[in-house]
Amino acid sequence: MKLIDIKSPKDIKNLSIDELKDLASQMRSAIVNYTSTIGGHVGPNLGDVEALIALHYVFDAPKDKLVIDVSHQDFVHKMLTGRAKYYLEKDKFRDIGEFTDPKESPEYDLFYAGHTSPSISLSFGLAKARALKKQSCNIVAFIGDGSLSGGVAFEGLDAAGKLNSNFIVIVNDNQMAIAENHGSLYDNLQELRETNGQSSNNFFKTLGYDYVYVRDGNNLEALIKAYKKVKDSHKPVVVHINTQKGLGYKPAEALREEFHFSAPYDVADGEPLVQSNSPDYITVTRDYLLQKVKEDPTLLIISSATPEVFGFMEKERKECGEQYIDVAIAEQTGVSTMAGAARAGAKVIYPVAATFLQRAYDQLEQDWAMNDSPAVMPVLHTGIRGLTDLTHLGFWDIPMIASIPNIVYLAPTNAEEYKAMMDWALSKNQHKVAIRVPTYSFELADGSVDTDYSDLNKFKVVRSGKDVAIIAAGDFFVKGRQIADELAKKGIQATLINPRFVSGVDEELILSLEKDHKLIVTLEDGSIEGGFGGRVAQTAAPTSMRCLTYGLKKEFVDRYNPDELEEKYGLTVPQIVSDIENILK
Repeated sequence: MKLIDIKSPKDIKNLSIDELKDLASQMRSAIVNYTSTIGGHVGPNLGDVEALIALHYVFDAPKDKLVIDVSHQDFVHKMLTGRAKYYLEKDKFRDIGEFTDPKESPEYDLFYAGHTSPSISLSFGLAKARALKKQSCNIVAFIGDGSLSGGVAFEGLDAAGKLNSNFIVIVNDNQMAIAENHGSLYDNLQELRETNGQSSNNFFKTLGYDYVYVRDGNNLEALIKAYKKVKDSHKPVVVHINTQKGLGYKPAEALREEFHFSAPYDVADGEPLVQSNSPDYITVTRDYLLQKVKEDPTLLIISSATPEVFGFMEKERKECGEQYIDVAIAEQTGVSTMAGAARAGAKVIYPVAATFLQRAYDQLEQDWAMNDSPAVMPVLHTGIRGLTDLTHLGFWDIPMIASIPNIVYLAPTNAEEYKAMMDWALSKNQHKVAIRVPTYSFELADGSVDTDYSDLNKFKVVRSGKDVAIIAAGDFFVKGRQIADELAKKGIQATLINPRFVSGVDEELILSLEKDHKLIVTLEDGSIEGGFGGRVAQTAAPTSMRCLTYGLKKEFVDRYNPDELEEKYGLTVPQIVSDIENILK
């Protein structure tokens, strides 16, 4: 059967094993062609081809409810549920998302799923609703071994283990998260693999689950047999399948971390189609951390399973030795570990992606901000040119972090200022400091930068003028400078201010502007609701000055074009210049 002809899982129910294997081969070819052309998650999708074919072969979605965790491993699921053309026809490649999406398929994609670990808890909710509505169906959570390190995965396992009804958890164990797994849980998974699932030390059984092990999780016959065994079961059961990440494409098999996600690549050898040696903030962060590790043996670098966001591949991790720790997919533990190590006198840096830091709000407040735990937390992948998938947006870090007392949130405008802020935060060792790493563009300083930020919330006037003051935060400072330059061409000499801090406001400076300014304009590469500009406007409210706040709207957007979104939000230089001119007339 041709992959393009599959419109629903019903189309594979009567296929033979050989036909299903041929289908798997077509799918792997499609995955490689798709990801090599536009980029995407390569290894996870190649590794679970058979597991998802067997899942839809045995179970009866949409009557049976299937929840795929993270869902960057869902390509085969999408192909089997009427969306194969998006992986086969090149002009449609960008018309489908990487993650499960109810807008694409409300029948088969029950949830948006781009963050890790909630599948079991979501499925537990489905099970409780099933009971209340007196329905009968299978409920299946499909979760990778890496995702088991997330706290919500344990919480879901713990809660659902007490069910006296059908509840199936398929653990796709490929011995990897993005990089290698970390934590003692994985010792038990290894023991179960090495004993063919027979070890008496069984994490899942201690939580009340029946247990089935599949030694070859890429073997269709074995998978179908195991799934049939647990289908329509009347108590919670875990099916533990041992799969190979990247199976079927040699470069992805050999370089499992690099091919977790890849930009477009040459199918022949796996090499990226575009290679750049230009500096960026990832390499700046990487090089800075490596240098500081050499200088200070008490420096600890923490990662929560995303070392690639700050350029730490296997080589860099090994170079740091005991001064590097990965707490797995557990941002709450990352923040608490940072606070604990800092309280004990270590110098600590915890680089983390903004979208994942959201999971640790309570720890930011309770464990870090409230305690004497000076540490440094670079926040990456923020703003409009960060990650563009709906589930990975980095728009809300300023409202989140700035809402918590005792955390200084700095916003550098260029690479030198970024490093100076890191140096200050480490050397002073007295503040809890988050640093918003720029993503909008890579900028170098055109002169010296300040090295002392001890006068908290003190803004810096870069260019003095009158009538309009532009306060441009972080990576939108480059936009603020462009606006000021354009206004100067029109005879308007604007004041240009680098606020440096987005967690507070320089009230003295703001109020002093009233003497010769009619308008304040704030620019921030983040949400304007609850953001930096709103606090500036609140400070200026008692004055005669008007205040325009520019930033990102409070809405979910998906796979957007950053340039188009800027124009939609009125963030282009010509649009803002026009707004200013109209007000000053």
